[in-house]
Amino acid sequence: MSQQTSLDDVSLAAPVIEDREHQRVSEILDSGQLAAGSEVHAFEDAFADYCGTEHAVATSNGTTALHAALSALDIGEGDRVLTTPLSFIATANAIRLVGATPVFADVNARTFNLDPDAAQRRIDALDGDIDAIMPVHLYGLPAAMDRFRQLAERYDATLIEDAAQAHGATYRGESVGSLSDAGCFSFYPTKNMTTGEGGMVVTDRDDVARRLRSVINHGRDPENGSVHRSVGHNFRMTDLAAAIGRAQLDRLPDFVEARREHARILTEYIDAGPVSTPTEASYKRHAYHQYTIRTPDRDALADSLSRIGIDTGVYYPTPIHEQPAYDGIGEQYPVAEELTDTVLSLPVHPSLDADTVRSVATAVNTIYDE
Repeated sequence: MSQQTSLDDVSLAAPVIEDREHQRVSEILDSGQLAAGSEVHAFEDAFADYCGTEHAVATSNGTTALHAALSALDIGEGDRVLTTPLSFIATANAIRLVGATPVFADVNARTFNLDPDAAQRRIDALDGDIDAIMPVHLYGLPAAMDRFRQLAERYDATLIEDAAQAHGATYRGESVGSLSDAGCFSFYPTKNMTTGEGGMVVTDRDDVARRLRSVINHGRDPENGSVHRSVGHNFRMTDLAAAIGRAQLDRLPDFVEARREHARILTEYIDAGPVSTPTEASYKRHAYHQYTIRTPDRDALADSLSRIGIDTGVYYPTPIHEQPAYDGIGEQYPVAEELTDTVLSLPVHPSLDADTVRSVATAVNTIYDE
């Protein structure tokens, strides 16, 4: 692979922060109410409306959203939670932090998501003894939620969505996060929308929402703040973060449409033989947090693109079950392991323009041609 003519610096991620974010943060600073106050509640209401759920509970980050959701759903010591080995480690960490055990099953080679057939085989190997199922909508593509709902019903298991990368994605016309007992989002700066750091749990269950509000606030009774009914955490979101989030949420549909258009261009223009572009079934709406290709020459391609100013990323170079912190947990998952050697994410964020995106696709083709 040879070096091409240099482009301007094309970053893999670039948060869009504009005047409205600055204005809303300034208003909160001027108000003096910086902690969990009315701005957080307004953001929760707006996000619940966006997802089409009865409740949304804001948290300090995506990991605490997962942790709080598991706790609120009574997942804890001795429980088993089925999930994917191909995700950010927070997915499994949250399970262990509540005292439960992550149980992995392999992923689908085209969608990168937890494979429901592999999940079924894993549950069968456990004689049906599974307490929760937590698929991840990896890179912004919804997981096979019909199948996972069937599995959850069959085995009387709780169903939780890790939607940390999937703001704006839909499955059969329904927002991700609304397809289970609880859905968890992250607002890290590189996500489809940000609060700086932050998270959100959405649910239609009144009992889960009530427990969530207690878990994230030191175990307080939501209706009597002087009474602590359990040992909880301080997982609350600040009003400063919520102010950024409300401004971002207003533009999230535009952000997602821009990502989808950039993804369309990349898929149309990339024609290099060794490259497989992302898949999207007709009943799924991909939010393209990442535009992730597959190629056996992943590292060489990434190096060549870097030399001409195009940033790329590998999500993730090591599957969770091969991390030192998870030594001895899990077995071998050949599809996930092969994907960690071949996946590469290309720039697709809203700050790009169409010409730059076409240039990225052209660079990929030219590198392979030469």
